[in-house]
Amino acid sequence: MTESTRHSASDSLPSPKERRRLREAMSLSEEQVATTVGVTRATVRNWETGRSSPRGRKLRLYAQLLADAGPEESSRMPDPAPDHEPAPKPEPKPKQSHATTRPKPAAKRAAKPPTLPAHPAPPPSAAPQSSPPLTPPVPPAPTPAEAFDALYAYAAPALVRQAYLLTGRRRLSHEAVERAFHLAWQRWPEVAVDGDPPGWVRAAAYEHAMSPWQRMRRVHRHPDPPPAEQDRRELLDALLELPPHYRRTLLLYDGVGLDLPDTAAETEASTPAAASRVLHARAALAERVPGLDAPDSLHDRLTALANSCPAPRLMPAQAVRTGSERQARFWTRVAVTVTTLIVGVTTLTMLNAPTRYEPPVSPGRQVEGVPPHKGPQKLTPKDKKLRARLLSEPVHGPERLVPQDR
Repeated sequence: MTESTRHSASDSLPSPKERRRLREAMSLSEEQVATTVGVTRATVRNWETGRSSPRGRKLRLYAQLLADAGPEESSRMPDPAPDHEPAPKPEPKPKQSHATTRPKPAAKRAAKPPTLPAHPAPPPSAAPQSSPPLTPPVPPAPTPAEAFDALYAYAAPALVRQAYLLTGRRRLSHEAVERAFHLAWQRWPEVAVDGDPPGWVRAAAYEHAMSPWQRMRRVHRHPDPPPAEQDRRELLDALLELPPHYRRTLLLYDGVGLDLPDTAAETEASTPAAASRVLHARAALAERVPGLDAPDSLHDRLTALANSCPAPRLMPAQAVRTGSERQARFWTRVAVTVTTLIVGVTTLTMLNAPTRYEPPVSPGRQVEGVPPHKGPQKLTPKDKKLRARLLSEPVHGPERLVPQDR
């Protein structure tokens, strides 16, 4: 959206008090307006009190909703009667007689034949065919496949360009968007009732594209060649040097056009934290790239950089749904196989496990302090020499120690 278009859309909005009056004139609650526009109830209250104003797609939806309130409110006012026609006179009420009427006997009332109306009603077939029906026919609701195809055709091209601004890799951006729509089709009952289905898919695509595990893959390790234009190349390099959280918050607020509460909710941060990230990211870009002081110029530069990316080659919606179903079947079979293996191993272990407790045999240990049991050993040369000396020398000592021959 260009600057002139944005200013014209913002000028078309009435004052905050007039916004609330138009909403109450349509008998709509803040919750209903928030669901229609795709924001929270607190955001609608801030719009009606003048604390904030809508931007981007929500600005167009909110302006269209308030614009439709004017004709509806004027149609509720009664048309004034023309001056040349006199006001209708009230019909005189029939006079009631004070005489009491006696009821007729039951037999006479039953014998009287029923009276027919003076102008019998025409049969149903004689009714004029040109009269329009009281309620217009309700178109049939789209099937889940048709609703998914419409969402894919509407949001996929823009999401590929946004993912390219986050990562600088075209192949990764296509893969992230395809993965996000695979997940959306698998959880379609949840996505179909969501207040902002494109936002649901956008959050899933951003999470996959900015995952730190992508750096370990060889195909996504290095970014693609930068754009040929110098200003766009400088902007993309400065954008990729920002921290991931700052880059994502800046793209949602200044690129996509979300308001600050919605940006904080999608990035899972508080509103003050999201505002701080936007300010720091703008300051970092202004230091690297000249001419990015104004938010409008930053929005235009980001839009031009996204449009400079080659047209994405998207898969058909039917192929995306088929791939999602195939992937779901594959992981279901893997889960069933792993569960079967666990059950089989558990059953085999229970069959081979002992049925009673057998105490383990304690290992042997060395006992110290007890001499080993030994038999007679062979005499060493030293022992033999000592024995021969004892036998050869005479005995000198007390008599009681000397053997006596008797």
